[in-house]
Amino acid sequence: MTDSLMISGRGPRLLARAPLVAALLAGAALLLLALVPFGWRFGLWNYRLSFRMVAWAQDLALAAAIIAVLGLVFGRSAIAGRGRLLATVLVAFGAGMITVPWLWGQLSEPYAPINDITTDPENPPAFIAALPAREAEQARPVIYGGAMISRQQHAFYPDIGPLTLAAPPTPAFENALATARALGWRILTSDAQKGTIEASDTTPYFGFTDDIVIRVIADGAGSRVDIRSHSRQGIGDKGVNAARVRKYLAALKG
Repeated sequence: MTDSLMISGRGPRLLARAPLVAALLAGAALLLLALVPFGWRFGLWNYRLSFRMVAWAQDLALAAAIIAVLGLVFGRSAIAGRGRLLATVLVAFGAGMITVPWLWGQLSEPYAPINDITTDPENPPAFIAALPAREAEQARPVIYGGAMISRQQHAFYPDIGPLTLAAPPTPAFENALATARALGWRILTSDAQKGTIEASDTTPYFGFTDDIVIRVIADGAGSRVDIRSHSRQGIGDKGVNAARVRKYLAALKG
């Protein structure tokens, strides 16, 4: 900023507007974040755009924080008390938009670049009832990826495996179905004779749908429960399907 600009008084006037400009940028960031859940749910745009919108919102929040900092550092005398408070809040907002996701990524466990998780990679439960919805959504194929996917799952989620229950198949199946319902999953079909349950679960923010199939079979005097959770879109899932499988097995085990 030149001396002539400062002498003319335009510099202080511009700096005094820093909180307002920052607030507009932060508002645009919040608007983008508010629009994200509607895009994929209502078929307005591809899911990849939703991820880009989140990144754009972070960029806008960071720009808002930078402008607010410039206002506080170089134009503090020109900004009224409420303006300084607003600028301080916007700095915290921008920093949070960048720092919180980064910290979450650092604290969360590493996740495999896959989105098909099963307790039985050798003979994964098959999807049937979910096929029409997946076809309508032009989802990824349900054919299991074989040894390559199995190796990646084992490397990142070695604890995921079948659950053995002491109860025979009939009560075990009833418990398996009740547990799926208790978790809020949408039941697509259940067949007690075949011991299979198909369900779907929708992520709360982006609105992505993942399909789930559960298989209950006899195992000696008890039962073996296998589960498979597979995203309809994308390649990776940031560990969502593995977390869902773990949560279900833990709830079923009681």
